[in-house]
Amino acid sequence: MHNVQPISPSRFNLGEGILWDDRLQVVWWTDIHAATLWQYSPATRAERSWPLRERLGCFALTATDGVLLLGLERGLARFDAGSGELAHLQDVEPEYPKTRINDGRCDRAGNFVFGTLNEGGPEPIGAFYRYGVDGSLQKLALPGCAIANSICFSPDGGTLYFTDSPTKCIMACDYDAASGNTERIRLFADATHQRSNAPDPDGSIVDAAGHLWNAEWGGNRVVRYTPAGEIEREIRLPASQATCLTFAGATLDTLYITTARAGMSDTALAQEATAGAVFTAQPDGIHGLPEPRYGGSLR
Repeated sequence: MHNVQPISPSRFNLGEGILWDDRLQVVWWTDIHAATLWQYSPATRAERSWPLRERLGCFALTATDGVLLLGLERGLARFDAGSGELAHLQDVEPEYPKTRINDGRCDRAGNFVFGTLNEGGPEPIGAFYRYGVDGSLQKLALPGCAIANSICFSPDGGTLYFTDSPTKCIMACDYDAASGNTERIRLFADATHQRSNAPDPDGSIVDAAGHLWNAEWGGNRVVRYTPAGEIEREIRLPASQATCLTFAGATLDTLYITTARAGMSDTALAQEATAGAVFTAQPDGIHGLPEPRYGGSLR
């Protein structure tokens, strides 16, 4: 029904953070544990990659084509894909050597909002941050987390969605892009109410109609939630560990979905030949929103 297909034979250990670049007409994503940035052109079907000095959790487009704001494991950096130049910008959580940057994306005003992950255990010592267009780093007034994920924004930018993945709950709050203030934190969707053996919510995006799409880690699917937090539809995948997704193409009507092989046994991988692939899918009649670009200067 949705014509789900891998884009190539490539498989990624922990594919994540996929974004559509409307200017260059390519999709970008990261293979986190391989510390590699990837790019794919739908027009030519060509893949490119850039090895990095640290694992890359998330990133944002900027006003300059081919220049990205990177959320590396220990801090933020400016990366020029044309020259390969990488410039450090900001340390993140130097007081916690076991955390790293995980999920993130720009808000509608061009601030980069991201969160961290605790690799040392289940304690929720991670947090959510806002790297403002003025270059300042602000810790958001949100609950601590073990694995920050699902960061995305309503079409008007006034609602921030986020999750601590092990809780299996996607949360929402009122969000002011100018100040970074958050208020009225509330439950948006509880995956444990949707099915037994509930998956963990991973990356999320919001489409042009204001519905939230979530990639389910362990769920073999991505789901579309209404603004009221009810599942409206699903797209089944031949890979169990979906991680992130983006709308791409001239009219933003094609989904690209990253998946992962990380943590799977040899037996499971033998049964799941497409684990770790990047997939495309066609959700009829649904369109995405342009990906916001970081609005500050990285020079």
